[in-house]
Amino acid sequence: MAFLGHPRPLISLPSFHSPKATHAILISRFSTRSNSVEAVELKTSRKEYSPGVIDDVFLNVFRTKMAQEIGWDSEKPGYDGLIDVAHRIMVGRSNSEATDAAVRILRALFPSWLLELYKKLVSPIAGGKVASVMVARVTAISCQWLMGTCTVNSVEMPDGSSWPSGVFVEKCKYLEESKCVGVCINTCKLPTQTFFKDCMGVPLVMEPSFSDYSCQFKFGINPPPPEDDTALKEPCLQTCPKAIRRMELNSASASATVVSKCPKA
Repeated sequence: MAFLGHPRPLISLPSFHSPKATHAILISRFSTRSNSVEAVELKTSRKEYSPGVIDDVFLNVFRTKMAQEIGWDSEKPGYDGLIDVAHRIMVGRSNSEATDAAVRILRALFPSWLLELYKKLVSPIAGGKVASVMVARVTAISCQWLMGTCTVNSVEMPDGSSWPSGVFVEKCKYLEESKCVGVCINTCKLPTQTFFKDCMGVPLVMEPSFSDYSCQFKFGINPPPPEDDTALKEPCLQTCPKAIRRMELNSASASATVVSKCPKA
């Protein structure tokens, strides 16, 4: 067995006392740990909200109030039926009429005395901060069945301070399923802003993104005037069935017209 007398090792290992080797090991450990953390964060951020029994109750109550307001309900079950009813709110009504109807639906979800008490007793506390923070937390907890995964975040106030009165919706299910800018604006954004301000004394601006379907709620901040609100000037979504039909008709017409914004927004 001649190899027993071989003066050199078969495998050459670097000395762990070498600065280069130590540096390489530290980089390797840091890189591995960093990649693991990034993978966990990415996986967590993509986790979708799974509705439970209580969420089903919320959906049924909300849909019932919607159907009572317009005198019509869809034959489709569950969330699909709710989206049908939301589209029906826009039928035969102007944008402002649809918004007013949606405000009445939201008001019907709460006892009138509760809204009045909140507006008179809670909203004035600490310049509105307490009320804004409270409704942000309740919204994030109770509305995920409607919008999807929500998290409370901090928003910058007009005076430069920061309040934990924001709610970030990662990907709004209501917008994604309705496929309509007009439904988002007139049955969600505008009526929700009006409801919290007029009925609960809490200013709110909602900033939907029609590119990735996210939405930022900012409680405690007044919305901009309509002429300055960019959300009201958005074009139709590419997934909107009516927009697709319109494009098909325009492409077949010699006098095609370009629609710069959603006609129902």
